Amino acid sequence: MKVLITAGPTREAIDAVRFISNRSTGKMGYALAAAAVKRGFEVVLVSGPVSLSEVAGARIVQVESAAEMAAAVRNNLDNCDVVIMAAAVADYRPKTRFAGKLKKKPGGLTLELERTEDILAMLGASGRPGLRLVGFAAETDDVERNAKEKLTRKHLDFIAANDVSRPECGFAADTNCVTVYGADGGKYEIPFGSKAEVADEMWKIITGDVK
Repeated sequence: MKVLITAGPTREAIDAVRFISNRSTGKMGYALAAAAVKRGFEVVLVSGPVSLSEVAGARIVQVESAAEMAAAVRNNLDNCDVVIMAAAVADYRPKTRFAGKLKKKPGGLTLELERTEDILAMLGASGRPGLRLVGFAAETDDVERNAKEKLTRKHLDFIAANDVSRPECGFAADTNCVTVYGADGGKYEIPFGSKAEVADEMWKIITGDVK
């Protein structure tokens, strides 16, 4: 089985030294990649900027921006059986990137933002037969409703929802607690545990090896 996993944040440049990003550390995506390698899968890990050791046995593709991540996904999609979008891809980027370092001036500064490409929606809209798509819904309220809406709207097979307002389940934590919803109406509660343990349980669900 060939799997493609995205992990970490993206950075959207404001100028030569500043960027817009988020709190993702990539730990969940890297845990999913490590668990896939242990299962003997061929793994491509498309990673945003993180401070993690590389996953032995996985092919790592380093990217920075949402546009670079979208291109890397397209370039490595051939023959994939499963795509897991665990990355926290920026929804917006500055419409204009300033050359050099933007100097401080009196008064405020207004940045105009534009949408980035929705990579997961792009994959879901492709309707490629046999490709299992898995997304994440990092939510702070109405977790189940928002996750199910995203599952349907983006034509996914599974979505893993977690309440990132909880410190032990949010960004940067070594632990997680997620509920996986399936397009077939299935609901799978994964017990609180390390991200490695959660990743292992997720793979059981994705591959149909659930009891």
